[in-house]
Amino acid sequence: MAATSKDPHSVGELLKVVALGVRIQHRQARGKPVKRLENRVERIREDAQKREDSRNKKK
Repeated sequence: MAATSKDPHSVGELLKVVALGVRIQHRQARGKPVKRLENRVERIREDAQKREDSRNKKK
């Protein structure tokens, strides 16, 4: 279920993205690579958008 009517992300997905964002910031501060974590965030966003698009097609 979407967190808001305008947002395709569920509450769980939003929490995951925020947690990954915190990890990305900490790793960047230490000079470590973050590409893998950024890819996970992007994958979560893409999956949420695909799910929302498929719901809209059914209506």
